[in-house]
Amino acid sequence: MSHHVYKVVEVVGSSTVGMEDAIKVAIHEAAQSVRKLRWFEVLETRGHIEEGVVAHWQVRLRLGFTLEASVPARKKSSR
Repeated sequence: MSHHVYKVVEVVGSSTVGMEDAIKVAIHEAAQSVRKLRWFEVLETRGHIEEGVVAHWQVRLRLGFTLEASVPARKKSSR
């Protein structure tokens, strides 16, 4: 049976293009320093308005990644 354990972090991506682009930017940047990213969840979406139009999008994400297997500690020899 396979077990999955995830660590969760939150990041905020931003874009002048749109929400989807802000998500992609956040995931791409997080993947540069976090290995084994597996899933994301959109927690919050905000925007900045200039002169009556959306000028900037911000999307807060929760990212899940699998934990790497730890190396078992070596037993001290009793010589």
